[in-house]
Amino acid sequence: MMSGIRSLAWLIALAAGSVSAHAQTPSTGAYPAKPVRLLVGFTPGGGVDINARLLASKLSELLGQQVVVENRPGAGTNIANEYVAKSAPDGYTLLFNSPAVAINMSLYKNPPYDALRDFAGVSVFSESTNLLVVPASLPAKSLKELVALARERPGALNYSSAGAGSTQHLAAELFKLRTGTSIVHVPYKGSAPSIAALLAGDVQLSFINPVAVGAHVKTGRLRALGVAGARRTALMPEVPTMKEAGVEGVEVPLWFGMLAPAATPRETVRALAAGVAKAAHSPETRKRLLEQGAEPVGNTPEEFDRLLREDVARWAEVVRVSGARAE
Repeated sequence: MMSGIRSLAWLIALAAGSVSAHAQTPSTGAYPAKPVRLLVGFTPGGGVDINARLLASKLSELLGQQVVVENRPGAGTNIANEYVAKSAPDGYTLLFNSPAVAINMSLYKNPPYDALRDFAGVSVFSESTNLLVVPASLPAKSLKELVALARERPGALNYSSAGAGSTQHLAAELFKLRTGTSIVHVPYKGSAPSIAALLAGDVQLSFINPVAVGAHVKTGRLRALGVAGARRTALMPEVPTMKEAGVEGVEVPLWFGMLAPAATPRETVRALAAGVAKAAHSPETRKRLLEQGAEPVGNTPEEFDRLLREDVARWAEVVRVSGARAE
């Protein structure tokens, strides 16, 4: 999915132990010399939060200082994004987000930050995709049946998302566009309440990361109808892609990555990026990611910056075509 952004040279450098050199002597002034805050613009329990906590645990070990996850949900992650964008560029206040940070550039009329001007990409930790899931009680057993139901009852079905501007929101808007259906958006402040609404039957469908809903699909409380990606997920190989299930043009690439305020010293950004990459490819973290339907990445700051530029352009077009707006 994003294999082109991985750097072999980068991983070879990691194998040489570049991270440990930064983490061995925090008392002498080397970065980091105190705990690091990692802000997440979603509530606990969703895909972004789960990945952030997995990274923070390993990164604390690698850097020799505690990396603390702090949840600041709201405004489609803009609250957390703005806070970090305006924080001191010293490497101690960082952002962990998804493509929402790029989507908001076009979804909001006047976003309180500029993704390309105010942030320096550090490294993408992992990549995944979203599943289209419905409650087990919904009569639609397949994607085609769901589309038929939505067309029979325009405006009667609701979909939840982790907030305006999330990939869940844009995936659903693309789904509506490609299928010619009318489904009502019900945004929540994070994946956890979005999933709770789905489980309670308050909404009838949602696009959610398999990291967050895998257990509910396995127990039968939710039904996965399609993968919004170019290929199936290893977590649920029996679930077809949207294209395989009969709906083309709904591919929503999903990454989870760390960003820093733009003026953060490059040596600090590189130390953090090396840590993220080494954490992502450690045997235990890699195993946990793959078990949750995600893949480790750990790319360079330059590669992440390029991806961010591409995403801002990509999502601007998606927002324009779909007509999606922040609510």
